[in-house]
Amino acid sequence: MSGEPIKVLIVDDHQLMIEGLKSLLEDENDIVFEGGANSMQEALSFLQARPVDVILMDINMPGSSGIDAALKIKELYPTIKIIALTMHNDISIITRMIEAGATGYILKRTKMNEVIEAIRVVHNNQRYLGRDTQQIIMDNLSSPPDSPEPKEEKKPVLSARESEVLNLIARELSNEQIAEKLFISERTVEAHRRNIFIKTKTKSIVGLMKYAIERGLIET
Repeated sequence: MSGEPIKVLIVDDHQLMIEGLKSLLEDENDIVFEGGANSMQEALSFLQARPVDVILMDINMPGSSGIDAALKIKELYPTIKIIALTMHNDISIITRMIEAGATGYILKRTKMNEVIEAIRVVHNNQRYLGRDTQQIIMDNLSSPPDSPEPKEEKKPVLSARESEVLNLIARELSNEQIAEKLFISERTVEAHRRNIFIKTKTKSIVGLMKYAIERGLIET
């Protein structure tokens, strides 16, 4: 693509989520990762020094919500496009985030190519609602069909316990902290970590986060 690359800031209170998204964006020639912020205050401080084109923003943040952050950012930087990237699938939150100025809304369980597509679409001055988000909106506008076709369920890669451990790893908890939280031994935590890396075929924490983000395995 011609022209300047799209500058992206990622705002999420989980640093590992930022690192995972960063590694995904780095694969794109027309998108550049400018930086990350863990709170609205950090985001505002960042923008004072380095304006960006698009912000990927979670709704859960310490000190203030993504909705408040969106309102403030749009007030100060009206040309910046904001995409909500979140686990929240409640229609009222979707509506409030869009009313606050977000031009995109995607659930974290979405495929990563949809996130890339959303960045390009909103940068081109269009709205982008993820496929899951569109379905939520449609479900709230109309009654479900009389005979919906059953969806084929995919067998989860990780067990329920491994998913718990993965989410605690994403929150940057140590093996000792995970063991205390789940009432298991550190040795068991280490075994779960090994199994998670084996099952996901990843070799590093960033690689694991990239895998988890792509498949919507991280909860908030």
